[in-house]
Amino acid sequence: MTPPSQRLDYLDGVRAFALLLGVVFHASMSFVPFFIGWAVMDISTSSIVSSFIIVSHSFRMELFFLIAGFFSHMTFHRKGSKSFIHSRLIRIAIPFVVGWFILRPLVVASWIMGAESVRGEVRILNAFKMGFQSLSELPTGILTGSHLWFLYYLLLITTILLAVRAIAGLIPRLNSPLKNKTDLIIAGIINSQFSWIILALPTAVCLWNMSTWGMDTPDKSLKPHWPALIIYGGLFLFGWTLQRSKGLIEKFSQLSLGRIAVCVISICSTLLLSRYQSNPGHPQFKLIHIGFSFTYAMMMWSLVSQSIGLFKRYFDKPGAAIRYVADASYWIYLVHLPIVVWLQIAFAELEFHWSLKLISISVITVGISLVMYDLFVRSTWIGKILNGRKRERVLFNAFKQISSPNKDQQLSELANSSPLTK
Repeated sequence: MTPPSQRLDYLDGVRAFALLLGVVFHASMSFVPFFIGWAVMDISTSSIVSSFIIVSHSFRMELFFLIAGFFSHMTFHRKGSKSFIHSRLIRIAIPFVVGWFILRPLVVASWIMGAESVRGEVRILNAFKMGFQSLSELPTGILTGSHLWFLYYLLLITTILLAVRAIAGLIPRLNSPLKNKTDLIIAGIINSQFSWIILALPTAVCLWNMSTWGMDTPDKSLKPHWPALIIYGGLFLFGWTLQRSKGLIEKFSQLSLGRIAVCVISICSTLLLSRYQSNPGHPQFKLIHIGFSFTYAMMMWSLVSQSIGLFKRYFDKPGAAIRYVADASYWIYLVHLPIVVWLQIAFAELEFHWSLKLISISVITVGISLVMYDLFVRSTWIGKILNGRKRERVLFNAFKQISSPNKDQQLSELANSSPLTK
């Protein structure tokens, strides 16, 4: 088991990567070459974006839930059940409730602005007014129009897991055997040469029961979307179990040419089969759908595994910059969606290539969110809620030192003392 005091910087990096990839994912939605119901559609589009969306959507949240399970067991083991439950309520439930009431109106306003931009006019104040009026519709569509569904599912999965543990704890003959059997099953799967196939088969069954090809986004109702809940819950439990056994996560995520080849083949196969989704009249449509579900599941597990492996290889050392971004990534993901859509609307009619727009929207969104985090979150009670404790500002203090008198002396002190240079 990972020592409680050891901070795994590469897993911090993985968590930040999963969340920041979500920013790019949403930023890319306006560049799809066909209408998908997004707030705005750019004049510059590409089929490359469609492929990126399929691939990134297959594993970014799955990766996040696995890492969430890993860190949850670490916290549970270190602090005990009462402190763990308290921390989950503070760090997940409060951001979900408060964030939903603040962010949902902003997202609704963004969609209204996007619809108006098609007609050549955007009434910003009226859009905001209508966005906040949407709160009066509660509880209808309580999750609709929000990207915070993942917090609800984290709470739901954690509650189910703790309930099962509590029930098992009341039956001594069941508790230890259940725990040991789970550990043995996970270890057996990981040690198998066909681990990804074993994991992909039940995942493919769940994918078959989605309303669309690939992963559904369960943001329509508080009623659980069972196929999605099983997949995300399974990944959470997988990460929870990996933390209990020393060396398992390293073995699960080990890199090799064979594994990379399987990952690439599964991606290419999924993209090839996805072309038939809009052709239900094809004589082999059902068979193709079955094949897609399996290759998609293989793509999911291989990308989750190899993403962890890449961060393990290249970021397995203490790094203040990674820790800073990892701490900020939660805030960035919470606030990014309205910013992304507003920028998409602003960029939609500009005569630039889609790739330049996508990069610009992603970078500007992360930049604005980081400045907000450093100024108003990191060292405040908001930062304590999101990150567990208040932390010293970095960007603001660096700027303050650079812009103060005696710049040469301040720059020398900054180079020697800044956590980002250590």
